[in-house]
Amino acid sequence: RLLLSTPIFYANGPPHIGHLYSALLADALHRHRGLRGAGPGRLSTGTDEHGLKIQQAAAAAGTSPPELCERVSGLFRQALTQAAVSFTDFTRTSQPRHQRAVRHFWGALRDGGALYKGSYEGWYCTAEESFLPESQLAERRDAQGRPCKVSLETGHQVHWTKEENYMFRLSAFRDPLQRWLRDNPHAISPDPFYQHVLRWLEDDLPDLSVSRERSRLQWGIPVPSDSTQTIYVWVDALVNYLSAVGYPEAHGDWWPAAHHVVGKDILKFHAVYWPALLMAAGLAPPERIFVHSHWTVRGQKMSKSLGNVIDPLACMGQYTVDGFRYFLLRQGVPERDCDYYDEKVVKLVNSELADALGGLLNRSTAPSINPSNTYPCFSESCFPKVLDYRGAKGTGRAAAEDYELVASVASLPLQVAGYFDSFQIYKALECIASCTRQTNSFFQRHRPWKLDRKDPAEQLWLDTIIHVTLECLRVCGTLLQPVIPHAADRLLSRLAVEPQERGLSGLTFLPRYSGEPSPFEGRQLGPDTGVLFPRLEQSGQRQKPSSPG
Repeated sequence: RLLLSTPIFYANGPPHIGHLYSALLADALHRHRGLRGAGPGRLSTGTDEHGLKIQQAAAAAGTSPPELCERVSGLFRQALTQAAVSFTDFTRTSQPRHQRAVRHFWGALRDGGALYKGSYEGWYCTAEESFLPESQLAERRDAQGRPCKVSLETGHQVHWTKEENYMFRLSAFRDPLQRWLRDNPHAISPDPFYQHVLRWLEDDLPDLSVSRERSRLQWGIPVPSDSTQTIYVWVDALVNYLSAVGYPEAHGDWWPAAHHVVGKDILKFHAVYWPALLMAAGLAPPERIFVHSHWTVRGQKMSKSLGNVIDPLACMGQYTVDGFRYFLLRQGVPERDCDYYDEKVVKLVNSELADALGGLLNRSTAPSINPSNTYPCFSESCFPKVLDYRGAKGTGRAAAEDYELVASVASLPLQVAGYFDSFQIYKALECIASCTRQTNSFFQRHRPWKLDRKDPAEQLWLDTIIHVTLECLRVCGTLLQPVIPHAADRLLSRLAVEPQERGLSGLTFLPRYSGEPSPFEGRQLGPDTGVLFPRLEQSGQRQKPSSPG
C-alpha cells in the first residue's frame, strides 16, 4: 500500500501553475505505480482553510471565511479534475472528520508531554503564518516610508508579536531527526534538499509555538480543553495526511507508507516540524518526501502585483490538458526553478507530441503504407538477431543504427521506472522523446513508401519496418500513460492494444526479434482516431489538423 500526497493548497486565492505542478508530479507517480500493479494506492490532495491569511482575505473580499473557502476549494477541485489528476481523497481542513483527527493528534502530543504553555514573543509573518528569527529578517521601508522589518526570503512584512501560547518541544527532537535522516538517506529527494535539511539540523532547534490567542485568530480549530487558544494552522494542515487515511482509527493500514510531494518553500514544515510532531505523537515519519522548485514566468517570480500569475485552466484550454501536463512534467526539474513562457510550450508540444509522436503514428498507419490496416509480420531474415551488431556484416537489411534503436527501446521500460523511482520524471520523458526521435529516423532512413509491395522480398522488409515502428510506438505510448493519459489512450487504441495489455509489469518490446511469438502480429488495427495531437500556434490558437496522409 502507498499514500501519495500533494500539499493541501491554501484557500486564500485561486490555483496557479505551481499548485498544478505539485499535483501533476504526484499524479504521474500515482498512475505509474498503478500501471506497475504495485498494490493499493491512494492520492490525496485538498485545501488548507484555516488561519489568519484566510481571515484577512475574506474580510478584504467582503465575505466570510467559510464562504471564501467554499468558493476557492471548489476552484481547486475543478482545476485538478480538469487536469486529470486522479486523486482518491480531497481533504478540506474545515471538514468534521479532519477536525476530529486534529483534536486527537493534539491530545497525543499533550499526553506524550510534548506541549507546555509559554509566553512567546518574536517577529510574526502573517503571509507565511510563522515566527521568524532575527537572522531571517531585513530592514526596509513600508509604503509610507517608515522603517519596517521584512522576511529576507519572501519580502513579506513582519510584526513584533507577544502572546501566551502552547509550545511544542521541538528542541528535544534534534537528535531523533538527525538519526532518522542518517538511517534513511532517500527520505528526502532530490539530494540537495536532503543536505539542506541536515544543515538546518546542525543548528539548535528552538521550540515551536503551536497555538495562537483565540482573540487574534478565530478562524481555526480551538485547542481541546482551552477555548482561549486556536491550534496553529500548520499543525492543523499537516495532520491532513493522517486524516486522509482514517486517523485515529484506520491509519495503521497505510501509515507510514506515505510519499509527500512538496514545494521547496514548505520544506522545513514537512522535513523538520512534521516528522518531529509525528514522533512526539508516537508515529513514524513518512517514508519519503519529494521536493520540487518553483516556476517563474519569463524569468520573474509569479506575483499578483506583477499580474503574471498563470491560470492553469486557461493553459489547458490553450494547449490541451495533455499538452500542458506534458510541458510541466517534461520541463520541470525538481532541483531548480523553471521558467514558463508561451513560445516554449508551443515549441515543445509541437515538436515532441504533434510531430514526432503523432506524425509517426499517422505515417506508419496511413492507408498508402499499410493498406491492410494491420499490425504486420516481422521477418527474421530481414532483421536477424545478432549478438554484436557493431562488427556484424549484416545478412539482413537492417543497419547498425537499427540495432541501436532496438537496444534503446528494449531498455526503455526499466530506465523509465528508475527515473520515476528517483523523482526524475523529466529524465524519463527525455528518454522516451529520444526513442521516438530514433524511431522517426529509422522510418525516414528506410523510406517504406518507396518499397514495392508486389515484390515478395520488398513486401517482407516493408512489413518488418512497419512492425518495428508500431512496436516502438506501443512501448512509448504505454510508458507515456502516466503523463498524457488521453493521448496515450488514443494511440494504444489505434494500435489495437487491449486495456489489459497496457500495464508495465508485462511490457516486452519486439518479442519476434528474440524468436518469441508476438500477440499483436497480424492483428487488425483499431479505428483511425484522427490526428493524435493538433499542432499549436503561438499564444495558443490551435490549428486545424491537416488531413491524415
